Formats: sequence, structure tokens, C-alpha cells
Amino acid sequence: MPVPDNHIVAMPPPFEEPPYPADVFAGQTVLVSGGGTGMGLAMARAFAQGGAQVAVMGRSLEKAQEGAGKIATLGVRVHAMSCDVRLPDQVAAAFDEAEAVLGPVTLLANNAGANFPVLAEDISVNAWNAVTRIAIDGTFLCSTEFARRLIARGQGGAIVNNSAQYIWTGFPGDAHSAAAKTAQATMTRKMAREWAPYGIRVNAIAAGFFPHETSTAGRREGGTEVLQNMIPAGRTGSIHEFGWLSAMTCTPFFVALTGQVILQDGGESLRRSLMMPDYVPPRERAEGPWGWR
Repeated sequence: MPVPDNHIVAMPPPFEEPPYPADVFAGQTVLVSGGGTGMGLAMARAFAQGGAQVAVMGRSLEKAQEGAGKIATLGVRVHAMSCDVRLPDQVAAAFDEAEAVLGPVTLLANNAGANFPVLAEDISVNAWNAVTRIAIDGTFLCSTEFARRLIARGQGGAIVNNSAQYIWTGFPGDAHSAAAKTAQATMTRKMAREWAPYGIRVNAIAAGFFPHETSTAGRREGGTEVLQNMIPAGRTGSIHEFGWLSAMTCTPFFVALTGQVILQDGGESLRRSLMMPDYVPPRERAEGPWGWR
């Protein structure tokens, strides 16, 4: 049913009012994988709002450059690069390029990923590899390259990973992505333990529904109105909320925060109860959220 009019639906401040000072990342450089569009762009813009220089890394140089143009309007130095995060040589070269242009990278946002809805029994080997290798291998290769450089310099830093709320429950059509995002969460905890003595913090955001121009959420299900009716908070997330929380984990305000997977889903994961509708397997759903045809 639609969200009743008497329900209070809390909204975030506008993008122009970030929750931290404009110089909180001054003098630092952040590298954002998949930073040219969607949630990666939201991360990049949030870091830029705190004064960070931004290296935008994407498989498509054109998309990275488009995103960099949007970030540059916030008044920070930006550099766009092309990189396939599954290839260690390209990852190392991208870090070299970013540091040659912007200086030492001290912040890393792992966002690069791919996803498309398909039931598990229909996932081809190529499709499985396309999704899992970008998220798992990409996060591992970027994080270890970043850490090696900081450890060699005797310098601390912070990593934030873009995970997903369905790592605990799975999701129809997301066996590949759920596996990959779960691996990211495990890496977050493991790397945080190993790198804490070097002053390197690692956290992740398990994001719920944040519709944006390149997402599939809300499209085949009848739009965001259907989604918001399923979420206790009464709405899907605003993309800049995700960017802000991601950046906030890397600020000096949270220097004791590491190894955490923070759930940001408007309470969607809490809605299970005895009053839920009967379960209908995906292939048997005629229509509605995540029905299959």
C-alpha cells in the first residue's frame, strides 16, 4: 500500500549542505573506482565537498571524464583515468598516474562493479566472472596496491567499500552480485585487522536502494513508488546520502572506526514479520517486485 500521509518521512539536507567542513579532506587525494557514474560519482562528489582532490577511475575513459567534469564544478582538482580493475598491471599504472598528477593517494573508494538481474540457474560462466571478478578482484587489487604504497611511505589512510544490504539475505536474481558483495564485506574485516597497525582504516557501506541514472532498481518493478512502500523509512535513499556516509567513514571524526560494514537501507532489512505476504518464487510471480518473465 502507499505510504500513509500521516507517516513522518525524514529527508536529508540538500546536497549543498554536507555534514562535514569543506576542508576536512584538504591536502588529500582520493581514488574512486567506477567513479564516473552512479554511486561511485556520489562518493567522488562527497569527497570533493570535503576538499579532496579526486582521481576518477573507470573502465570507460569517456564516462570517467564526464564524471570528472561534474566533480570539478565543486572547485577541486580532478583527474580521469581508464583502468580495468581486474588487471593488476593496470591498477598499478592507474595509481602511478593519479599520484603523478594529484600527489599521494591517501583515500580509496572501491565502487567498481557490475550487476544485472538473472536467476542463478541461468547465469553463464562469463556472466558470473564478469560480476564477481570486478567486485572481488577489483577490490582486492586496488586495496592492496593502495596499502603497499601507504605502508612504504609510513603513512596512514582510509578505504571505503561499496557493498550491499543483501549480503545477509541474498536477493532474487543476484546470486553473482550477492556473492561478490559478501566477499567485499569479508575483505573489509580482514584487511582492517591486518592494516590497523599501519594507520589504514577499512570500512564498507552495505547500501540499500539508491535509485540513480545508471541503476536498475525501480525500473522493472514499477518505479520507486513500489520500492518506497516496502521500506520502513517510507522512501528510497537519496544518492548523496550514500556518498556522504561513505566519505564520513574516512574523516578524522571516525578514526576509531574500522572493520565495520554499515547498513544504510532505510530499515528495509527490518521489515520481515509474521504479517508478510505469502512467499512466491521469482519464476511464479506474474508481476510486481522482481517478478520474472
